[in-house]
Amino acid sequence: MPQQKPRSDAQRSTPRSAPREGVDEGVDRTHRVIRDVPLNAEARPDALASPITRTERFFVRRNFAPPELGAETHHILVAGAVDRKVRLGLGALRSLGAHGVTMTLECAGNDRASMVPLPAGEPWGGGAIGTAEWAGVPLARVLEAAGVRPAAIEILVEGADRGAPPGSAVAIPFARSLPLDKAMHADTILALEMNGVPLPPGYGGPVRLIVPGWYGMASVKWVSGIRALTEPFQGHFQRERYMYEEPDRAAVPVTTVRVKSLIHSPSEGDPIRAGTVRVRGWAWSGEGEIARVEFSADGGERWGDAHPLDQPSPHAWRGWFYDWNVEEVGCHTLCSRATDTAGNVQPDRAPWNHHGYGNNAVRAVTVRVR
Repeated sequence: MPQQKPRSDAQRSTPRSAPREGVDEGVDRTHRVIRDVPLNAEARPDALASPITRTERFFVRRNFAPPELGAETHHILVAGAVDRKVRLGLGALRSLGAHGVTMTLECAGNDRASMVPLPAGEPWGGGAIGTAEWAGVPLARVLEAAGVRPAAIEILVEGADRGAPPGSAVAIPFARSLPLDKAMHADTILALEMNGVPLPPGYGGPVRLIVPGWYGMASVKWVSGIRALTEPFQGHFQRERYMYEEPDRAAVPVTTVRVKSLIHSPSEGDPIRAGTVRVRGWAWSGEGEIARVEFSADGGERWGDAHPLDQPSPHAWRGWFYDWNVEEVGCHTLCSRATDTAGNVQPDRAPWNHHGYGNNAVRAVTVRVR
């Protein structure tokens, strides 16, 4: 069966195509561009050292070119199995009351490039992740305003971005549905702000969905329509993509973020001096809070408990540190391993799947002690 192995950032390739979209100034400088059209770019390792990822350094994930939407004219139509259709501009959305959530957002394909053989899809390294302070309106309040009928079982959210998926000549919008209970979750919001400023167009502005605990594909950008459904949604991005397709197993949908961790300091290839080195990182999970983080300085042969820091939100990554006493010069392979309160433990290898989703395998960072 195909397996995967830990790779350092230096070993990961990031193929690019031309021409550039020309809509995101500074992306070449502040990101590692994975693909140019549509633009996909991951955060560089140093951008992940802060509890809150700076907006301009947050990873960029697109299936189609971003639409041009005006904050003053954009509206969202709420329809389907509801008592009344509702058409909401941004002012009407804000009148429903504000709610904020600090949440870690991870692309389902993050770390795809370390799977062997390389699956189909964008060859993400480990930078398709970030944590931001999102603010907006609970989706539940919008649905309550429309009056969702008892027969509804899912809520479909449609973006204004459109295009033809690979192998198709028919343009479709990016659209995903949520189970009704997830759509009604108090922290599932239509975000209007990111890190205290209006949501930038490059990140789904003027309004995007934010779904706590789920991979990023659920957080639809450039929201233009919401529909209550009485039957399961069968769209391209619901049934043909974002499915775990493992050899000899039935396909299952990608939903909750798997337990995972990373080391952000020291970084790959950093030269460090012998003595006591404070190693720092993050750990996160969509299935529970982080209960334990372990650290290894010998590639996973021996482990010790790291010291956890306060977690700012149940939906955000948790910081940790380990004071590593090292005297032996030369290269050392550092690893971290997280466990959540649901009992999930970060594996040495994640199951290989056709699209390379949900890779939460232990990651290695190599440093040189001098």
